[in-house]
Amino acid sequence: MTDIPADAVCIGESMAMLVPEDARPITADSRFVLRVGGAESNVAVSLARLGHRSRWVSALGADPFGRIVLDELDAAGVDTSFVVTDEDAPTGLYAKDPQGRSTRVHYYRRGSAASRLDVTSIAPSAADGARVVHLSGTTPALSESCLRLTHAVVGDRVLGPAAVSFDVNYRPGLWSVADAAGELAAIARRADIVFVGRDEAATLWGTDRAEEVRELLPEPTVLVVKDGATGASVHGQGGRAWADALSVPVVETVGAGDAFAAGWLSGWLRGLGPERSLRLGHLVASRAVQIVGDCPVVPERGDIDRYLRHEEERA
Repeated sequence: MTDIPADAVCIGESMAMLVPEDARPITADSRFVLRVGGAESNVAVSLARLGHRSRWVSALGADPFGRIVLDELDAAGVDTSFVVTDEDAPTGLYAKDPQGRSTRVHYYRRGSAASRLDVTSIAPSAADGARVVHLSGTTPALSESCLRLTHAVVGDRVLGPAAVSFDVNYRPGLWSVADAAGELAAIARRADIVFVGRDEAATLWGTDRAEEVRELLPEPTVLVVKDGATGASVHGQGGRAWADALSVPVVETVGAGDAFAAGWLSGWLRGLGPERSLRLGHLVASRAVQIVGDCPVVPERGDIDRYLRHEEERA
C-alpha cells in the first residue's frame, strides 16, 4: 500500500473487454482485440494520463483476465494497491457490438469478484488525503452488497471528507428503470458532484431539459448535464455554464462519458472553473469516440492549456 495520497479515488468494477478490431457489428467472422474497460477504472486511467494521482479500488478474480486488468492500469500510472483478489469468483467480461454511431454492450459479470464487494472489502484508509472519490451507477446495479457499499460511500461518507463524485451512468442491461430510478436519484442527491446524460435522465425520471434535472436534483453542489454530441452544461453555486461538444469522426461511443467525467474532474482538480472544465471534458471525450477501446491517449498539459486559450479567444 502506498503512503502517497491520491488526488482521486475511483471505486467500481473493471472487466476484460472484447471488441471487434474493425469496429463493426459482431459476426461469425469477427476478429477481436482484448482491452480493459469499466466506468470507474476508465476515469482513473484518464485522470492518471492527465497528470493526476489516481487510485482504483475494486476486486478481481485470480485469473488471467484479472492480471490483464491490473497490468494495464499499472502501466497507465493508476495506483492499484487497494485492489483485492477473490480466489472464488471470476473477473467480469463484456463485449462491445458496434452498430454505427451506437454500440450494444453484452455483459458477462454476474457473480464476478467485483459484484461481491461490500463495505468491509475496502480499507478505511483507501481515500486518506484524497480530494475526490468517484463512483458510478453501474456499481449499485451489480448486487445488494454493492448497493449498500455505494450508499455507505456517498451517503454515510465512510471513506472520509473527500468530495464525492457520482456519474448516474444508467445501464439497462444491469437493471430496470423501475429498480434503478429511485435508487440512482437517492444516491445522486447525496453526492457533491453529479454527472448525468439528458437522455438517461429522461429515461429514468421523465425529465426533458437540463433545468428540470436541476430541479429534480437541487442538492449536489455541482450538477453536470450532458447532451450527447451537442454539448454539456454545469449547474452550481456560480450559476450555469455551457460548452459545445467537439465534432470529430466517431468509431464507437462507449467510454466517452467516462472520458468526459475524467476531463471535467481534471479541470475541477486544477481549479479551471466551470466552462473550462466542460471544454476539457469534451476534449478528452472526443479522443475516446475515435478508438475501439475505452481509454484514450490524452493531449499533453501544454497542448490542453493552448486549446483552452484558443477556445476562450473564439468565444
